[in-house]
Amino acid sequence: MNRVNFKLLKPEPAEFRSPVGVIQGVLSGHRRGIIQLGLLVLIATPILRVAFSCMMFIRQRDWTYTVLTWLVLFGLIYSFVGAYY
Repeated sequence: MNRVNFKLLKPEPAEFRSPVGVIQGVLSGHRRGIIQLGLLVLIATPILRVAFSCMMFIRQRDWTYTVLTWLVLFGLIYSFVGAYY
């Protein structure tokens, strides 16, 4: 069985490590930028779903689920933004 040499793995270029860099990569036509944008959309989908749920709970005046949804939303946003800082 062959062992994997992790020293051969290369990190993403610096320009694709932020959402702004990804959008610039897509606009300039880089294939890697398009892939990174797809990953950002996949990550953003649950965040947007929870935000939409929170708006619906506010509209229904269900304050218990509103608070719980806000806590989940803040946790998701913190984990997403915390990766960059």
